[in-house]
Amino acid sequence: PWCCFLHFLGLLPPTRSLSLCIFAALSVCCSVLFVDRIAPTQVKRMILTKQYRCVHSASCQCTKGHLSEDVIFLVFQHLNWNPKLIAALSCVCKWFDDLSKQVLWKEFCKTRAPKMMLDLQSSGSHSVDGNWRALGKLLIFCSGCRQGSLFNNVQVPGHFVNKTRFSRTSGKSFLMPQCINDVLYVSDPCEHIGQSEEGDLGFFRGIFKSFASSNVRRMLINRGAQLHQTEICPYCKAKLWSMLQANMIPQTASCRLGSYEDYTEYYVCLNGHLLGVCTLLPLSDSEDVSEE
Repeated sequence: PWCCFLHFLGLLPPTRSLSLCIFAALSVCCSVLFVDRIAPTQVKRMILTKQYRCVHSASCQCTKGHLSEDVIFLVFQHLNWNPKLIAALSCVCKWFDDLSKQVLWKEFCKTRAPKMMLDLQSSGSHSVDGNWRALGKLLIFCSGCRQGSLFNNVQVPGHFVNKTRFSRTSGKSFLMPQCINDVLYVSDPCEHIGQSEEGDLGFFRGIFKSFASSNVRRMLINRGAQLHQTEICPYCKAKLWSMLQANMIPQTASCRLGSYEDYTEYYVCLNGHLLGVCTLLPLSDSEDVSEE
């Protein structure tokens, strides 16, 4: 499953190997053994037409004898929407990939952050900007940074995170006064000790609600902010705006992060995903004593 998961995260090149198809298909088929433990009343009805052919080859066996949507739903519900197995299923064929993007990643997000997902969908939309798979990746993956890319000389590899707290209250600290009515969820900084000459680094990420109609987007356009020429969002592959270049980083952001004001920077993509880095303030002597 790790190869499939790394492929989903964009850390491995695309592959069409038969072994990957067989492994992912067997992972699902073997898991069907658990379905009899789930009551039929737990099945949620899904509408997803099998309108796409397999992208591997015309003779690939995964186009024949597809499991029903309800069975796949029950399997992954029993597995608590395991992201590694969802990623493996997505690599089998186009139809499984569409099922994963439209149903399985959505259920994963709703299980991992139920209150946040309820709020993000409360505007009446049945989708999330940038799709559910991108949001699922944002919930569990710290993107880090390559040297010479978004954050100058910072080089920290991306990695998985077990748990991350996203806060709407914290998000207010990242908004200019003119945009205070926007809804932004921001994570606590993921600390990377000793990764920079300036000090300890903190990577954070977030997502806007209904970014297309937000005041932040309108303000970026009105200020003539330029999209980054080469770098893209690590979660949805959309173009990025630099909030630092647009002069839209308030002082409250560094206060919330516990970082130096001059070493706080973040970007927002066209789909409303936020990613940033800061240099964390060192612990004071009193804090050291209290922790001991």
